[in-house]
Amino acid sequence: MLKIKFLYFFYLIILMSCNKNKSESDLLNKINPVGYYGEKIKLMNVSSLEKLFSSPTDYLNQSVLVNGEITEVCPMRGCWINVRDRNSDEEIRIKVTDGKIVFPLSAVGFSVKVQGVFSRINFTKKQAVQWKVHLAEEKGEILNPDSVEIKKSDLIEYRINGLGAQIYSL
Repeated sequence: MLKIKFLYFFYLIILMSCNKNKSESDLLNKINPVGYYGEKIKLMNVSSLEKLFSSPTDYLNQSVLVNGEITEVCPMRGCWINVRDRNSDEEIRIKVTDGKIVFPLSAVGFSVKVQGVFSRINFTKKQAVQWKVHLAEEKGEILNPDSVEIKKSDLIEYRINGLGAQIYSL
């Protein structure tokens, strides 16, 4: 009986040590961000952000592939990155499903190739204020909603709903 208990205990230890699932916090704080995230990238032709923004209705709800430099990562969950096109200095937010893909904070300054669906979000004035307050909170800042000024450009956000990404260094 003692032998069976020992074998069972030994089996549990081996099983627990084989768990390779990393926590969201581990992924967010990963030191080296180089690698693949999410689904495999299948598209070959890269669309410039300048091209997407110059005629956005042509690309709405279409799969696109973009590349550029990561300028910012969601500090709370790694659920979005801002990417700047190196050729035009245009910038776009890449949003992924929370917890499904976690971009590391260390990815800022690295190059990225992202495949996803180009989309548009229309905000009411109230929603735009709430969005700005939310973004500030993610950075640990407190923003009084009454002090937020909304411009016409704040009422529309083009973004890519990311499905797969490759982070690399130049």
